Amino acid sequence: MSDIVLLDFGGTLDGDGVPWSLRFFAFYREAGGRLPAREFEAAFRETDRALARLPGVRILGFRATIEVQASLLAALLPPGSPDLRPVTERFYQDSLATVERNRAVLAELRAAGHRLGVIANFSGNLARCLDELGLTACFETIADSGVVGVSKPDPRIFRAALDALGGAGEDHCWMVGDNPDADIRPATALGCSTAWVAPRARPLPPGLQPTVRLTSLAGLPDAIRDHERVDTRCG
Repeated sequence: MSDIVLLDFGGTLDGDGVPWSLRFFAFYREAGGRLPAREFEAAFRETDRALARLPGVRILGFRATIEVQASLLAALLPPGSPDLRPVTERFYQDSLATVERNRAVLAELRAAGHRLGVIANFSGNLARCLDELGLTACFETIADSGVVGVSKPDPRIFRAALDALGGAGEDHCWMVGDNPDADIRPATALGCSTAWVAPRARPLPPGLQPTVRLTSLAGLPDAIRDHERVDTRCG
């Protein structure tokens, strides 16, 4: 029986399978932004790197992180781009709503006896963000790449999370995330069960073989229970 569930943050717990860059882009376009998706994505990735280098980033909470990243993004957008302050507020409120829906999922998993952890490519302030969102008590370990020193898909960050939970074997672990290359492929290679969270319209990437595919975290407890029943029957 799998007793550890590791979850990504930044598209999974707060976005139901839609990465920050894509959610920000959708709100930007609704506000009248005209930058093509590829150019917007490149600019957003640059803000990820700039945020990680920012002095004092480790003291930023969730809202402050979003606001600082938006200010970095605004400086990279072309003249005439829409004001990002309303875009940022929409992103923040959408994130809060998703976190609130997923809070019940985390409670259900814990009630079923699962031990939970977070493993994310972040800027060293993930613990502050989770604390602001009232999620810290849900998790026994937090593996933030900015703290651990290695990023997904490096297997060492997965190992760090498992070691923090007592060195449990990968065959007793689920990895839940939205990124095929950072979350699902490396966890599969390690022997973990995997749940890929993505919108229904998103095609399955070539060669990706998650244990289950979900359109939101709401289906995760049932998916794990169903998988364990199958394992029990096969055993």
